[in-house]
Amino acid sequence: MNKTNIDELLDYGERVSLECKRSENHVPKSVWETYSAFANTNGGYIILGVEEDLTAERVEDRFHIQGINNAEQQLKDFWSTINSDKVSSCLLKDEDVELVEYDDAITLMVIHVPQAIYRDKPVYINGNVYKGTFKRNHEGDYHCDESIVKAMIRDANEDGNDGNLIDYYTMEDIDIPTLRSYRNEFENRNIGHAYNQLDNTEFLKQFGAYTIDRTNGKEGLTLAGLLMFGKGLSVRERFSNFRMDYIDFTNLQGDMRYSDRLTYDGTWENNLYNFFRKVLAKLTSDLKRPFRLEGVQRNDDTPAHKAIREALTNSIIHADFFLSGSILRIEKHDGCFCFRNPGTLKLPIAQIYEGGSSKARNPRIQNMLRMIGYGENLGSGFPTILDSCKREKWRKPDLDDIIELKEVRFKLWTISMYPKEVDAFLHNFLGKGFNNLSSDALAALSVAFVEKEVSNQRMQTLLEKNSLEVAKVLKQLTDIELLTANSKGRWTTYKINYEYKHNGLSNGLSNGLSNGLSNGLSKSESTTLSVLKLIQENSYITRKELSSKLGISITAIQKHINKLKFNNQIKREGPATKGGHWVILSD
Repeated sequence: MNKTNIDELLDYGERVSLECKRSENHVPKSVWETYSAFANTNGGYIILGVEEDLTAERVEDRFHIQGINNAEQQLKDFWSTINSDKVSSCLLKDEDVELVEYDDAITLMVIHVPQAIYRDKPVYINGNVYKGTFKRNHEGDYHCDESIVKAMIRDANEDGNDGNLIDYYTMEDIDIPTLRSYRNEFENRNIGHAYNQLDNTEFLKQFGAYTIDRTNGKEGLTLAGLLMFGKGLSVRERFSNFRMDYIDFTNLQGDMRYSDRLTYDGTWENNLYNFFRKVLAKLTSDLKRPFRLEGVQRNDDTPAHKAIREALTNSIIHADFFLSGSILRIEKHDGCFCFRNPGTLKLPIAQIYEGGSSKARNPRIQNMLRMIGYGENLGSGFPTILDSCKREKWRKPDLDDIIELKEVRFKLWTISMYPKEVDAFLHNFLGKGFNNLSSDALAALSVAFVEKEVSNQRMQTLLEKNSLEVAKVLKQLTDIELLTANSKGRWTTYKINYEYKHNGLSNGLSNGLSNGLSNGLSKSESTTLSVLKLIQENSYITRKELSSKLGISITAIQKHINKLKFNNQIKREGPATKGGHWVILSD
């Protein structure tokens, strides 16, 4: 870590994963709450010696770098505290905590907090798991309520959540037609399997759907058994706040709210197996099935069918059914399928996209679905979805961990990255500027157009780049006013600035330059005109000199230079610093 790295963090870093704290003479007590919050969420950086003004509108006014005193002593105190009983678990290595000489007389302490693995959560402070556990959202660090803490404790269990005996629920609570339907499907797929000869109780035992507690002799259904095959009334009695819902929002006309819906209406036993089969049929009803023979058997499976099956399976096996008010909701939209399940992600998003590991909350339900052909082998599910999307030429799917809602949302897009209508829009919207943007910038605009908004996290998965790399792309687009930023506390989304006119700035500046006037131009355009005039007067002028003459920051100067470059007003020849010069373009 060096001065440049810190400047990039301060300029481009997402504030949801960046915390700056004033720390002149000692490590502030609030560091430990932030440490817990980062560890229990997605990780992040803490910079001591920088004060942050959250009310500042401009990025360049947000941070005030002050440095820390007695740096070596503060470093020693930090390590001494984190290795005491102050925190439940020290996740840091030596290289995660650095003293950085920012300037000659300014030293900062930079702490990188990794995301804790699910087995180490919750990470808490002061020896109290219920009062000392924190998480991070767009508003900052927040104290976790008891339900969130209990969810993390459940997730730390390698055996999953769905194998515990549920008192007072027996075979009387099983819907026999549902179980019979599953057994028929199992037998057709597993001809000659030993389980086919078992009675219903023994059959369920083999899958962990029915169990006996050897310590006290109690026996009955597990969560997996009740949810998969239970009578609707029994399921609702035990999980009174849990709902399963499917809504079709496609082909809406007039004031229609939806075109189809599946929720409990008394016409079907609302257990997971029935929900799965009914919803899967609705999701795939209008997908084309090509006729293809493999040997003498017909195989009409497609990558699209595989992706939808895997996504639906994942939404069930990763759901936290113990959360109060939990909803398993599947939506069908024009252009995408949306799978929403209660809970949060057990693994980091980047690791999920890489594949190779699978940590289902409900491994018994996972196995039951896998044994009838739903769900890939362990660790290969998400890569199967990505491969299917690639084969169908769909844009990469969007996985979002919405912590404040305790919900995971997965969008399976059925459109390409650049549909014809998007390509036409971008060429019309950008004019000649289309060729001045990188492929990454065009991808961000495409997502913002199709999905109505774009975020740093969304683009990380699409571009396979880190947060800072994506932030530079988004900042470039906001600097030239193609995107407008919508700050939600410490989280920012971006929307297309439809008021932007690709010829307006260029013509306005040209007219203003020729007339020596800035009348009719906005304040921002007027400043851009001033930058252009100074460059015309002195082609060797530097950004620092422009900053001094106009009384604005170098960061703001760069914003206006980006505008001029994008609109083909200027270009740079030679080095970016001294030795290079500007060229005025006649467009």
